[in-house]
Amino acid sequence: MIELQKIAAKRRTGAGKGPARRLRRDDLIPAVAYGQELPSVSLAVAPTDLLGVLEGPLGSGKTFLTRALCRSLGLDRALPVTSPTFTLLHELETVPPVAHADLYRLADAAAVRLLGLDAQRDEGRILVVEWGGPYVAVLGGDGLVVELAVEPRREARVRATGARSARVLTELAAACGVP
Repeated sequence: MIELQKIAAKRRTGAGKGPARRLRRDDLIPAVAYGQELPSVSLAVAPTDLLGVLEGPLGSGKTFLTRALCRSLGLDRALPVTSPTFTLLHELETVPPVAHADLYRLADAAAVRLLGLDAQRDEGRILVVEWGGPYVAVLGGDGLVVELAVEPRREARVRATGARSARVLTELAAACGVP
């Protein structure tokens, strides 16, 4: 079961590369929301509204979800998007740019601060952080936490950690027709 909460997004008209490029020029992210029994909805989201914290067991799809996001932001399909488990951080040149971090091996908030992710967010990068649940406040707070599960079936739960991310989830739900 998917627990749908709300994201700040605007419904967009037009699909395809041309409209998506125009959105990116205006510093918006083209996105699509999918529902189990609902038609897909095309959306535009401001990058400053995005801190994504991905939680879930190994193999639940955290890096896959990040790859899909980066592809939707124009990353060349020939470029790999892999988990930064050992390097801790990958900077992906999308529009807007993405900082993809994996905090699994970090012991405390001080180690997270040393990565400078809060500064990257301030510079307009979208932060996508695997295993970042304990460090939401250090990452700048107010983000979306996506909890992925594979057992007993695949599901995702999204929750907001602050006022801005709650607004984002609210707008997404409205755009999708979910009360």
